Amino acid sequence: DESGSASIKRWAKDFMDEIPCPDCGGARLKKEALYFRIDEKNIAEMSALDISDLAAVFRDISKKLNEKQLIIGSEIIKEINDRLAFLLNVGLDYLSLNRSSKTLSGGEAQRIRLATQIGSQLVGVLYILDEPSIGLHQRDNEKLITSLEQLRDIGNSVLVVEHDKDMILRADYVVDIGPKAGRHGGEIISIGTAKELLTHDRLTAAYLNGKKSIQIPKKRREGNGKSLKLTGATGNNLKNVSIEIPLGKLVCVTGVSGSGKSTLINETLYPILNAHFFNGVKKPQPYKKIEGLEHLDKVIDIDQSPIGRTPRSNPATYTDVFSEIRNLFTMTPESMIRGYKAGRFSFNVKGGRCETCEGSGVRTIEMNFLPDVYVECETCQGKRFNRETLEIRYKGKSISDVLNMTVDEAVPFFENIPKIYRKIKTIQDVGLGYITLGQQSTTLSGGEAQRIKLAGELSRKDTGNTFYILDEPTTGLHFEDIRVLMDVINKLVDKGNTVLIIEHNLDVIKLADYVIDVGYEGGKGGGKIVATGTPEELIKDKKSYTAKFLKSELP
Repeated sequence: DESGSASIKRWAKDFMDEIPCPDCGGARLKKEALYFRIDEKNIAEMSALDISDLAAVFRDISKKLNEKQLIIGSEIIKEINDRLAFLLNVGLDYLSLNRSSKTLSGGEAQRIRLATQIGSQLVGVLYILDEPSIGLHQRDNEKLITSLEQLRDIGNSVLVVEHDKDMILRADYVVDIGPKAGRHGGEIISIGTAKELLTHDRLTAAYLNGKKSIQIPKKRREGNGKSLKLTGATGNNLKNVSIEIPLGKLVCVTGVSGSGKSTLINETLYPILNAHFFNGVKKPQPYKKIEGLEHLDKVIDIDQSPIGRTPRSNPATYTDVFSEIRNLFTMTPESMIRGYKAGRFSFNVKGGRCETCEGSGVRTIEMNFLPDVYVECETCQGKRFNRETLEIRYKGKSISDVLNMTVDEAVPFFENIPKIYRKIKTIQDVGLGYITLGQQSTTLSGGEAQRIKLAGELSRKDTGNTFYILDEPTTGLHFEDIRVLMDVINKLVDKGNTVLIIEHNLDVIKLADYVIDVGYEGGKGGGKIVATGTPEELIKDKKSYTAKFLKSELP
């Protein structure tokens, strides 16, 4: 059936690798089409250029055409130049036109759509953007804000959901929602211009006006003296890069967008480590050698992918705390009398669950051309279990009541059951006290999913030799959330582990024990190591863009 083939495709994909087509070499066109050239380049070669280079070609192209060609081409050249200018304005000079859209980050895809909109020159439109600054270095943030101001100035309204300090301060009007998250949020707590906002006694204002800030550690960690050395990485735009990562430290990899950070870490280093520890099949980008693997015992990539793709998965099932809760319900006297086993309290097996919705609490209505719609199950009212199962109570609560508890409510409720308490306490520690234990994982944001994974890692007994990789963990996080997240990450490092973070956020970079700055520019102007060292050493570097912005954050 259809769903089966989709899951088999997903499974098979893990064992497949993409390679360029041997006939056309990735140009996609047959050789006849490639005989046509402008300025000695065919269309495939043009598309492969970085947008900054392509813009340079088209700026001077009219000098290379004869009169007849100019008459035919002038309008087209003007359009091409305009569009390339918009892409440059939103900081995408390092992309090439032939780049597959599935390799773009969320922020890049959003900024391409933004460039299209600026180009359309519409007026009277309401634009809504959700965190457009994702993946942008402070240097390019300025260009983005200017682009949004241009949209406003020609007569549009621009509504931005954003945590970025510069963006908030440049806004004409700010709406602050809170006071906290989840059940403790949902109120408009502050409205007005950015200047007015700064005078209010609110959490956001406190971080903006400097009353609260993320504290820099008194001294940087020494690490354990061992290191991981990667030599001769040449994938994508990397120019024969070698890095040494000190172990037992919090390491930050920084650099402007498109400088090669992801190629170096996600596409070279992680696949090497994954293949070594877990026989991963993804082929790393080319490199010469790696040394120091013997000092580590596993690698864990904590990304922002969902913790489950169906309404059945939730924080309780993901962190394994649900099996402990089920065992607890099985041991209640009433449950013993009835002879209920743990399966009775599972919504994934027949027996105790509501059979109308098969334990998911919602029914899926398939809309032919639209995404599926979920409606509450009319038999169990979303409780997932049948009447007999719900009659079993622990401290007055049924299994369904427990799934509806927020983590903050569950922590005191289970404080006498160490196995359960330890796991949910770590979810609370990562700042997710507001989510419910049974919240459908499809409703969690990327940042929330990432922090649940972190909580799972923290609650495990560990050896202290793990290498963690996080890619922009601050996406979607408020200043206060970043503070909580960094406390958690510091706990992991204090146990002796190494945490490597790819990040643009200065609040994270200033907390690192060691920074590796990649640059200098994006695209073909990138792929070199600009500077390495503690944040204090980094800011002495004259050429590093990161250093320029980091200076103001350090005392």
